[in-house]
Amino acid sequence: QVQLVESGGGLVQPGGSLKLSCAGSGFVFMNYIMRWYRQAPGKERELVASINTNGYRADYSDSARGRFTISRNNAQKMVYLQMNSLKPEDTAVYYCTARYVPQSARHWGQGTQVTVSS
Repeated sequence: QVQLVESGGGLVQPGGSLKLSCAGSGFVFMNYIMRWYRQAPGKERELVASINTNGYRADYSDSARGRFTISRNNAQKMVYLQMNSLKPEDTAVYYCTARYVPQSARHWGQGTQVTVSS
């Protein structure tokens, strides 16, 4: 019954902002590294941002760094991706993932579409 459900995607103009949300259930959320991936048409899936279990450390791709912010709320079992200064190159399906290394567990959400276009 593990679930990761993304929301918040949509159409936004270049330079605009979106905040993606991911709700986790069916697993011990606080034990998992949470990550956002994205996949654009014709391209490989790429890691956008990662946040550790307690939320104290975050890592970003070169493209995302300085524009995107990943955060989490373990009590609410939620992960967020705040995206600012969006560019057309950010257009992709964004996926929320949960990783628990000791059990080699990895869960994926269904994805949410982000389209940056004028």
